[in-house]
Amino acid sequence: MKQKLNNSNYYTPEINRKYLSVSQYKDFFGTLGRKGCEAKAIAKLNGEYKEEPTTALLVGSYVDSYVEGTLERFKENNPDIFKKDGSLKAEYVQAENIISRIEKDRKFMQYLSGEKQTIMTANLFGVDWKIKMDSYLKDKAIVDLKVVKDIYERFYVPGVGRNLNFIENYGYDFQLAIYQKVVELNTGKQLPCFIAVADKTKTTAIELIQITQPELDGALVGAKCGVERIKLLKSGEIMPERCGRCDWCKETKVITKPILMSALID
Repeated sequence: MKQKLNNSNYYTPEINRKYLSVSQYKDFFGTLGRKGCEAKAIAKLNGEYKEEPTTALLVGSYVDSYVEGTLERFKENNPDIFKKDGSLKAEYVQAENIISRIEKDRKFMQYLSGEKQTIMTANLFGVDWKIKMDSYLKDKAIVDLKVVKDIYERFYVPGVGRNLNFIENYGYDFQLAIYQKVVELNTGKQLPCFIAVADKTKTTAIELIQITQPELDGALVGAKCGVERIKLLKSGEIMPERCGRCDWCKETKVITKPILMSALID
């Protein structure tokens, strides 16, 4: 009998080994704009490596916790966001400004009014997945909240040969494609998917962005092959490859021979 997932056990090592998630998939393979690392992903699963939360991540979590209704708990659990005099550090004052901005927009808040942090699981591509949705509007839509540096920022990736928007760069289209498929397997309904995004520019910009069905379908192309490799990696049947550039690879690097100068821009 499968263990029921809840907010208390969702991120535990035991559950992370049993289930695949979007963030875990991206740890292994990255996104169009960000390189993954199989060795670091396995180290995280084994408890050998833990990423320290960045300020950017904490600012996003600050806004997330407000939408969830858990902001006071977030503040209690993160005392480092305060200065010695008890006031918020500048980055979190900005988070408060973002909250004030999104509160003023009726449509934005309407899209975030669904069930918060709804957990679902399903077997997809031969493995069990877990998802946790920011705003699940039952039978209507799936909405994910994002806080980014600049909504209109472009990311040039040489291997892709074109500019990417923030959704493509960070793989948020893939994230919502998995969410949609898991919800469909649970309910029989294919729901439209949206990103509710606010940014950290001087004057906060906000948008509601729909990811179209062709875009969602395209984001899943190749995912099945990736899942097959992750199954072998998690079971220990094959050894993970090292990216050579992440913190884990740098920390555990053992030099065996010199490299060529050309390898520096490989």
